[in-house]
Amino acid sequence: MTGGAGERVLGAIIAGGASSRFGSPKALARVGGLRVIDRVANALRACLAVDELVAIVNNEEIAANIGLPHRPDVLAGMGALAGVHAALLWARELGYAGVLAGGCDMPFLSPTLLAEVLARRDGHDVVIPESAGPRGVEPLCAFYATGCSAAIEDALARGNARMIGFHDRVRVQRIPIAVVRTFGDPAVLFMNLNTEADRQAAEQLARGAS
Repeated sequence: MTGGAGERVLGAIIAGGASSRFGSPKALARVGGLRVIDRVANALRACLAVDELVAIVNNEEIAANIGLPHRPDVLAGMGALAGVHAALLWARELGYAGVLAGGCDMPFLSPTLLAEVLARRDGHDVVIPESAGPRGVEPLCAFYATGCSAAIEDALARGNARMIGFHDRVRVQRIPIAVVRTFGDPAVLFMNLNTEADRQAAEQLARGAS
């Protein structure tokens, strides 16, 4: 991307989860020889014009080991949407137009798909790829304009912490799943690690790709 800070986007790894099913901080688990959070960081760095990357982290062990600027959620205990909210507040402080969010447990995020997300952001508050997942979209592989923060705050104040719970208040562009498939298998692109079995499956995929 080009232009001043106001036209740029902050890369933000959303790493606020408790990893309760995984048993240890899943962001620090290794897949293909790299920690998952480093794989996510590499994908975000690859598609941003400047090396401007932060993390939203509530876990002290992760915070102490990731080597990135980090902050906790501002609205604690409200899930991943609160992580996006905290990242948006940070982006606004820095004068950026928005956030390109990546989930900390997604080892196969595609830099080219993330670049496509960014390329579609003009005139939209949210750009989000479709998937076959339960939400139908992937909110932790998405762009959010800083103006979304007010709609997110309103949704959270009403007890709606769903990642798409504020979409009716903002301008959303979905990237059709047919387009997503041109970048890879959505089941792989959006794979996230909730259990050790998930990590082992991801390791097999990583070895197959090497």
